Amino acid sequence: MKIKVLKIRIADEFLHEDQKVIDQFLENHEIIKTETAFVHDEQFWSVVLYFNDIESSISKTSVKDSKAAKYSAEDESLTNDEAAILEALKLWRSEKAKEQNLPTYFIATNKELISVAKFKPAKKQELLEIKGFGKHKIENYGEEILEILENV
Repeated sequence: MKIKVLKIRIADEFLHEDQKVIDQFLENHEIIKTETAFVHDEQFWSVVLYFNDIESSISKTSVKDSKAAKYSAEDESLTNDEAAILEALKLWRSEKAKEQNLPTYFIATNKELISVAKFKPAKKQELLEIKGFGKHKIENYGEEILEILENV
């Protein structure tokens, strides 16, 4: 995991330029976590991005990235089956986070797990269609998530 610090200036004359820098960076990197702080003295936002390079995060022969809009569960009400899947996913996420000494949201957020429970992907390529699931997350956790979906 790498770190990049970006400066986003408030003044209108810099808005387009700073946005272009951010957009270009986001196109070529998988963002894992962000932190922001406003610097009052100079009137800008400092944005810290924790990321992996897209090219180096997985091999070219595995999952292909999807350009389409990604699925995200808008309604958090779940059927009994979806609730059972969600509980199994949360248990797996807790164990995985302890094993890797990471916060649980680094593995997957609640919204991502709800989306998985509702969407019920059957293969890695379908996981890519869920918002929050990029190549890195799928390569690291995809098989285990699909296995949970098969067994619940």
